Amino acid sequence: MDLVNIILQGVLVGGLYALFAAGLSLIFGVMRLVNIAHGDLIVLAAYTAMEVIKLTSLPPLAALVFVVPLMAAFGYALQRGILNRTLGGDLLPPLLVSFGLSVILQNGLLAVFTADSRKLDAGVLETASVTVGGLSIGLLPALMFATAVAVIAALQFMFYKTALGRAFRATSDDAEIAELMGLDRRRVYAWAMALCLGVVAIAGVFLAIRSNFDPFMGPGRLIFGFEAVIIGGLGNLWGTLVGGVILGVAQGLGAAIDPGWQILAGHVAFLLILAVKPRGLFPRMDG
Repeated sequence: MDLVNIILQGVLVGGLYALFAAGLSLIFGVMRLVNIAHGDLIVLAAYTAMEVIKLTSLPPLAALVFVVPLMAAFGYALQRGILNRTLGGDLLPPLLVSFGLSVILQNGLLAVFTADSRKLDAGVLETASVTVGGLSIGLLPALMFATAVAVIAALQFMFYKTALGRAFRATSDDAEIAELMGLDRRRVYAWAMALCLGVVAIAGVFLAIRSNFDPFMGPGRLIFGFEAVIIGGLGNLWGTLVGGVILGVAQGLGAAIDPGWQILAGHVAFLLILAVKPRGLFPRMDG
């Protein structure tokens, strides 16, 4: 029963990793952009939620009503104002710009909020649990996992069943032909980044409820996100969820053996899967 409980908790934590990774997967799928600042944007969302809560006295999850549109608007402006200028045939310029953005975000958050770690208080939600068949299931981890499934399902529906999704797919397949058909790829990319940061807002709030956060924890979240995306297959949204679950379970099993092995076990699982499936478990199949 202990092993089953460890696996279950790993699966639920994998939902949070999938939320870290969903925006990365979307952005790579649409514009082939590797955003080094993604983890720092998650931390920015956590601090944004903290300030919104101070101003409105809303509970953390209710604060998403403000945090999601704020982060989405920031993503749209970031893409239109900066990142669009770097996109082209060469992958290096956007990579360098996103690295610079990461450094700016970390040091900007340090200057404004200091290095002290913070945490959002979600009250009884953090400790509440239900018992099913002898297994204790925390409400917060279960909510994170359910939210990850809902977000990925919504992104998948949007990507394949809406006009915006068709614009994303057309621009991803061939941006020049898409422009000949009347699409403005710069605007399409901006909407993709807005959607990405809307998901990042949700990930940031759950991160801030689950654990302490500080200005320098972004790179660690980026690594988890990248590993989940690559395990699942670049650009495959449901694969991203599977990748997050595999990371969560591997970390849970590693921690059960030795607490110091928790993070290492996730990295080992990542390397083993890449050794067998270099393109990930479910490489994206267009169509």
